[in-house]
Amino acid sequence: MYSYYVYILKCADGSYYTGITNDISERLDQHRYGKDKSSYTYKRRPVELEFCQEFNDVLQAIYFEKKVKGWTKAKKQALTLGDFDRLQLLSECRNASHFKYHPAKEGFDCAQPDS
Repeated sequence: MYSYYVYILKCADGSYYTGITNDISERLDQHRYGKDKSSYTYKRRPVELEFCQEFNDVLQAIYFEKKVKGWTKAKKQALTLGDFDRLQLLSECRNASHFKYHPAKEGFDCAQPDS
């Protein structure tokens, strides 16, 4: 049975890189030593591992990696710091059509257009 890892690296320029692997030690070495000159992290070394989550199901790992890749830098930083209150706050819908800004429309989903 394999383990899969979703990880976040902090690069020397302050940016974050999110990836997935089934061998975290090997993958970190590849990033640290610049094995692939065309990779995002190559010119942003040194890199530091900021977050790593193990998964037993590859599909869950892939889903989580794709989700995190779409996050803002602030959300990734909150995750790496384990600041789950801030992560929740940053995840709240800020759309002006969100139900919390329209009390008469309780239960309104911010993803749905106002009709």
